[in-house]
Amino acid sequence: MNLPSFQDVRKAHQRISPFIHQTPVLTCQSINRMTGCEIHFKCENFQKVGAFKFRGATHAVLCLSEKEASAGVGTHSSGNHAAALALAAAMKGITAHIVMPSNAPEIKKKAVAGYGAQITFCEPTLQAREETLARLTSELGLTVIHPYNNFEVISGQGTAALELLEAVEALDIMICPVGGGGLLAGTSLSTKYLQPNCRVIGAEPLQADDAYRSFRDGYIHPSLHPVTVADGLLTSLGTLNFAIIRQETDEIMVATESSIVAAMRMIWERMKIIIEPSSAVPLAVILEHPEKFKGKKIGMILSGGNVDVENLPFR
Repeated sequence: MNLPSFQDVRKAHQRISPFIHQTPVLTCQSINRMTGCEIHFKCENFQKVGAFKFRGATHAVLCLSEKEASAGVGTHSSGNHAAALALAAAMKGITAHIVMPSNAPEIKKKAVAGYGAQITFCEPTLQAREETLARLTSELGLTVIHPYNNFEVISGQGTAALELLEAVEALDIMICPVGGGGLLAGTSLSTKYLQPNCRVIGAEPLQADDAYRSFRDGYIHPSLHPVTVADGLLTSLGTLNFAIIRQETDEIMVATESSIVAAMRMIWERMKIIIEPSSAVPLAVILEHPEKFKGKKIGMILSGGNVDVENLPFR
């Protein structure tokens, strides 16, 4: 299995830097007081399309050959990767075909359409998404760019942590959300190369804990019927991602729905920035396990800010 290394992340960063935002790293004294630790938030909610996904999608598109790009690109995604690939394709002047589940958040449907992608809706199951994409690929000759189980995507996602690690020295812990594993895999590669003594933790909803169980047991558990407010973390781990995570990640921890909502609200209220529920899961883990993080210097990746303000989980 050909896995990316940190050198691939470094090359990806050089390739995508002209096209992405180098997002800010923020701190919040009140959250530090409330948690008893020092958190440095890498704000990918300020990235283009409002999520870290633009890094990996842009890198994958930039790596296409002329032949691969000519027929257009395709993927299946519930939202952020769809928007990211749609914009990356538009910037390169090629067509993106996106398969989206019918129950994807309205804000994400509108965003994907707004970037000019061709959307095909399907039933909200992984099987339906994969079968619909396979049909479109066969009919149109698309180059498929998987949301997370893709060498170039993983390399691109690792650039968020690279920027954070170059901005903040001597972290004790790096923590980020885990769904399909692209962000955690890339984050682990960057962290273990640049700050090898820093522990890497993946954060996952308790009600969608397939990555936690997969890491514990050493084989991939599929994500079956996850029910969580963190709609960006519903997918099963990719095989490439899991191989990297097993080698480079120290731990995966879970958080309850109530803690995720509380963490999301805390960031909205205390930092005055918008994040989506998936971004709140790492802070939720810290809130549930204060003794583990007390006194630590922590890097945290806020993965995105695409939330339906008409359907907030808090009022």
